[in-house]
Amino acid sequence: QVQLVESGGGLVHTGGSLRLSCVASSGIIFNSDTMGWYRQAPGNQRELVARFTFDGKIKNYVDSVKGRFTISRDNTTSTVFLEMNSLKLEDTAVYYCNLRRGADNIWGKGTLVTVSS
Repeated sequence: QVQLVESGGGLVHTGGSLRLSCVASSGIIFNSDTMGWYRQAPGNQRELVARFTFDGKIKNYVDSVKGRFTISRDNTTSTVFLEMNSLKLEDTAVYYCNLRRGADNIWGKGTLVTVSS
């Protein structure tokens, strides 16, 4: 069973940048797997931020982050990144890494991103 461990969250001012990492351990990532980042702000439902198939052929971003966030991967280390630039107050949330393989839906424990003015 694949386990996902996120890191890279923290406190940043508006306009700043952060890079989140998600390491998939204890398993193999297949090119057909879909991996992505979701976020949940206080009082809100969890929402998709960005996702792609691990071969990188299909990528999706929520409209609110297009042009500011970039999802990428390092196949050699089974790591998925989320580069976040021009951060806004409304980007404050717990960010979760996700892997979907068939009926399996695996989540990390999340990393907190706080954007302050």
